[in-house]
Amino acid sequence: MRFGRSQRGRPPVEPVTLKILVAGGFGVGKTTLVGAVSEIRPLRTEELLTEVSRPVDDLSGVERKHTTTVAMDFGRITLREDLVLYLFGTPGQERFWFMWDELSEGALGAVVLADTRRLEDCFAAVDYFERRAIPFLVAVNCFEDSARYPEDMVRQALDLDPAVPLVLCDARDRESAKEVLIGVVEHAMAQAAERRRALSR
Repeated sequence: MRFGRSQRGRPPVEPVTLKILVAGGFGVGKTTLVGAVSEIRPLRTEELLTEVSRPVDDLSGVERKHTTTVAMDFGRITLREDLVLYLFGTPGQERFWFMWDELSEGALGAVVLADTRRLEDCFAAVDYFERRAIPFLVAVNCFEDSARYPEDMVRQALDLDPAVPLVLCDARDRESAKEVLIGVVEHAMAQAAERRRALSR
């Protein structure tokens, strides 16, 4: 199923709203992705990085980063007139992970953003969603100075289940980020349909 415009001539319907998480390591582009697609001014809880935080926050590979999300990012995108996504970007640093349980409550699925320069930073997010059986896909954010690797190498490095989608994206680009969100919705709906079929057997 692909998401497009609803058919003309039909009366307006109350939109279905779905909650999607955007997770991943520190500095991977979560705030950027939410901001790129949100049709409202995104809510951001960013604070400046300080010298005190430098021993805690590993900036290797993202030395130009000056702010960090301390609670969440929030945005909204209408995929079609009867389907709206609410996006919740999770904080990346370990000291804020206690918020993930509350943010993930009621989520349809999740995007795990990955940076090939710091691939290990998304292990925690992959593990989190696997353990909680929350459908997710991995989106490799293609930074300009990052190396490109074949999909099978990234899958092997992350030890991903074959059923987990893996895509390339540019978190700054609205259309690229939108395709990632469409992908996670389609994946989550397919997983739900599979569970229903399994229960009906």
